[in-house]
Amino acid sequence: MGPSGGRAFIDLHCHTKGSFDSLTDPRAAMNAARSRGLTHLAITDHDRIDVAVRARDAAPDGLTVIVGSEVKTLDGDLICLFLDERIPPGLPAAEAIAAVRAQGGLVGIPHPFDRFRGSLLNDPRLEDLAGRVDWVEGWNARVIGRGGNERAAEFALAHRLPSVAVSDAHTSVEIGVAYTVVDGNPSTPDGLLAALATAAIVPGRASYVARAITPMAKLVQRARGNGRVRPVGSDGGVAGMDR
Repeated sequence: MGPSGGRAFIDLHCHTKGSFDSLTDPRAAMNAARSRGLTHLAITDHDRIDVAVRARDAAPDGLTVIVGSEVKTLDGDLICLFLDERIPPGLPAAEAIAAVRAQGGLVGIPHPFDRFRGSLLNDPRLEDLAGRVDWVEGWNARVIGRGGNERAAEFALAHRLPSVAVSDAHTSVEIGVAYTVVDGNPSTPDGLLAALATAAIVPGRASYVARAITPMAKLVQRARGNGRVRPVGSDGGVAGMDR
């Protein structure tokens, strides 16, 4: 239920047309979330927050949009929530986490052992970062094959971190295919932190048809000039992006 306490249904990782690899209209994402019973949706476009901010301000009744970003650090990806300013890509993970904390935000580790993406914990030396984050994606609907999600859940348990399930949706049909149920009101950083202590995951997998759209989305976005945001220290960026 969110604002009145009770039970909330949350998806803490999804993408819209603000990402270089998605074409999803944020209105379609929000409508899908509401129709599937979600109360909270974190829009976490790659390395930017401008689309998420506009979506938050236009969210339909019954749905709270959390402004976030999937940030590409030098060490791997982070999910950063409750942002007022974007976190630039290319920072060391520890510096990116500090920048989120300076805004009062929260940080999670996405798809930590996915072999095909920028997964932080594929490097064992980064395990010490567990003490600096707020949750781990124990189930990511886009992780391919066996082992990745299981290792993530085991890592969360071993480090006494909340484990969440997320859709990592890049299309509207994926929204809420996996989600987390919590007690309380996760509409603020403090509220989400408290609610995560009660987290129960509802796993699901993205269809291969939905996954197949991603390469096409990348080509379309590149043609539109909406490629991946360049890291700190490089020239260029995305036209019209918040900086």
